[in-house]
Amino acid sequence: MTSTETPGSPPQKPPSTSGSATTPTGPGPLTGIRVLDLSRILSGPFATMVLADLGADVVKVEDTKDGDDTRQWGPPFQGTEAAYFLAANRNKRGVSVDLKTDQGREFVLRLADRADVLVENFRPGTADRLGLGYRELSARNPRLVYASISGYGQTGPWASRPGYDAIAQAQSGMMSITGEPCGPPLRPGIASADIGAGMWATIGILAALLARGTEGRGQHVDVSLLDGQLAWLTYVAGGYFATGHTPRPHGSAHPTIVPYQALAAADGHLMVAAGNDKLWQRFAEVLGAPDLAGDPRFATNPDRVRHREQLIPLLETALARRSTAEWTEALEAAGVPCAPISTVEQALTSPQSVAREMVSVLQHPTAGRLSVVGSPLKLSATPARIRTAPPLHGQHTDDVLAETGYSPDEIAQLHAAGAVR
Repeated sequence: MTSTETPGSPPQKPPSTSGSATTPTGPGPLTGIRVLDLSRILSGPFATMVLADLGADVVKVEDTKDGDDTRQWGPPFQGTEAAYFLAANRNKRGVSVDLKTDQGREFVLRLADRADVLVENFRPGTADRLGLGYRELSARNPRLVYASISGYGQTGPWASRPGYDAIAQAQSGMMSITGEPCGPPLRPGIASADIGAGMWATIGILAALLARGTEGRGQHVDVSLLDGQLAWLTYVAGGYFATGHTPRPHGSAHPTIVPYQALAAADGHLMVAAGNDKLWQRFAEVLGAPDLAGDPRFATNPDRVRHREQLIPLLETALARRSTAEWTEALEAAGVPCAPISTVEQALTSPQSVAREMVSVLQHPTAGRLSVVGSPLKLSATPARIRTAPPLHGQHTDDVLAETGYSPDEIAQLHAAGAVR
């Protein structure tokens, strides 16, 4: 939020509309796939949003009282809607159901009978108690791909614990390697465990749909926040396996490449990524410090890693002579990867983001003009598309009831009983 904004107000400088998504003109790769979304907050909704962007018909089920928790997670709000909810629920239809009623559960069971995919992120055991677990639903619909996202998975001694993004980051080791070397542990500025689990769930769902094409049956996709974060450790875990040494935080730096970090210039910081010895030599030449490239302490990347504490201050002394803009121009001309540290506003409004349609603009019934982050999936024949704004609470309940075979009288009775909203 900039200093000229007030809580609940839109940004004073909205992102450019030149990257707005156009009206869909063709089917997406998942057109014809029906997804029943029983999830809330972020991990599940993120996964189902990706599926919806790819053309799936996603029906989001919310309770009849407050709906998805994130509808109340603000400020900021846009109109009456929380910005958090708007960020992860586009391209979906919304229904509001009381799953504690027999009539509400029957409605959801009928939706599951018609679905190709179901996504839930209840604590393990909750779906079973509601009569909506994998065993029951797969018996009714053997082709159903049933995806469960939880904190720790459906098995193991921690399975029954509730799942939270920050807790998964803490227990996975991620926070222990994030931050400055002598500072406290930090979590990233985004919910990496939630979003990561959503990505893993999407991959698992697509794989299960592909397998269904040959096997003829769906299956259970079991994804946990903790597992997803452990998988993201990749080369950090590899270093631990190789040496037995506990990895430590390096701030913006890379543990095994130097220089590969944010370096202070005259007016700010510049990210430099000299990923090999040739780039290092070019970097030193642009800095006007060829003696550094010839110094045996810094000749090769292993040398520079061993002597990083001596090298970095020398580099920042040289960089202090000019601004980040001047160094960026000079280093880019020499082919050295670098970039100033962008703000979120700068990142979303950059010419590259606009050219790649990474900001789209929708019209929302109450929020009005709504900017959303676009899809990073660029398919040449069946592209992902941003079609509709996130639904209002219960916006499509009656439409979906009618599609599922309920008569107008039956729909009225469900409303009267409080089973739907």
